[in-house]
Amino acid sequence: MPKNVLLLGRKPFDDASIRADLSDLDVAVQTGTTIEDVSRALAAGPVDIVIMGAGLDLDTRLAIVREVFEVSTSTSVHMKDRDSGQAGMLQFVRGVLQGLTSR
Repeated sequence: MPKNVLLLGRKPFDDASIRADLSDLDVAVQTGTTIEDVSRALAAGPVDIVIMGAGLDLDTRLAIVREVFEVSTSTSVHMKDRDSGQAGMLQFVRGVLQGLTSR
């Protein structure tokens, strides 16, 4: 069964491109940019993994962590560093997902 993944960033993701880039992994991907997107995803069904880009401001990132942990006891949250920039997002996402989907 695929892991349900929520990718969050400051800018909207190109959903088709992200899904194509991750097609070799057993994941179902949703994307978003706001705390409202997080709430909608969690309300729609279980989310196994949340991955956030560093472009989101700190208050938003903290609110997302709070929202996830108040709603779910099984969702993991992962936050990318700023130094690797936007270009490092896909590599970070793949690394997290490969580690969490291989078990």
